[in-house]
Amino acid sequence: MSAYAGYSKTSYGAQGGDDSGGFFAGGSQPGSQGGKSYQDESLRPVTVKQILEADEAFSGADFKIDNTAITQITFVGQVRNINPQPTNVTLKIDDGTGQIEVKKWIDADKADDGNADQYELDSYVRVWGRLKSFSNKRHVGAHVIRPVTDFNEVNYHLLEATYVHLYLTRGPLGQDGAANGGGESMFVDSGAYGGNANGGGSGQMLSKVSGCGPLAKRMFNFMNGTPGMNEGVHLNVISSSTGMSVRDVLAAADELLGQGLIYTTVDDETWAILEC
Repeated sequence: MSAYAGYSKTSYGAQGGDDSGGFFAGGSQPGSQGGKSYQDESLRPVTVKQILEADEAFSGADFKIDNTAITQITFVGQVRNINPQPTNVTLKIDDGTGQIEVKKWIDADKADDGNADQYELDSYVRVWGRLKSFSNKRHVGAHVIRPVTDFNEVNYHLLEATYVHLYLTRGPLGQDGAANGGGESMFVDSGAYGGNANGGGSGQMLSKVSGCGPLAKRMFNFMNGTPGMNEGVHLNVISSSTGMSVRDVLAAADELLGQGLIYTTVDDETWAILEC
């Protein structure tokens, strides 16, 4: 179990137990009344793209992501704009998949609460809050915004959000099919893992690779043919094995990352293929 400033998570698919947050695939909260589903009060790790594309049947209805109702959400991104007001501070947060406004109301009883001086442009922050909609424009009402001090948290969050997305769209590990249908990518419009059991995802991946430049293709083909790299392939290994310069590998990695074909693992210079 790990925790972020009061946010704790248990194993995915667990039922009951820890009531301090975390994703739960189902079950009812112990001691709850009226059979209320635990996931109604769960904390869901998401990307900004998922927030912007969340389903809302009508104004005031619960938002749904992957056909699952959400209440509290958490995400990580960079501060792109800071707009302080007498009663609140509004930040524009960018996580690489999109941008959204985050509004933090100021508690007059807490001198430092909502102080715009505590946020820095281009710094990374983690947000906890609820998705809201006003005049057809979405924003996140933040309970907590805190700076990210370890960049590993950025990569960890994206992996955790990916895991939850795949769990809800494809079911638990080791099961074929999807829990709630498709499995469209949360990062790009046609995800590398967005296909179904008939091989659609592989076709999408091949289509994306074919549209890449020669350096990106060479890097992808090398990684795809390198078995036993569970933690990914490091920059130096790719460079020495393919004959590409470090600069060429970094450029190829940027292209493949932009296409949603690879992701960073243990550090910013180690990548793995996003499996279909």
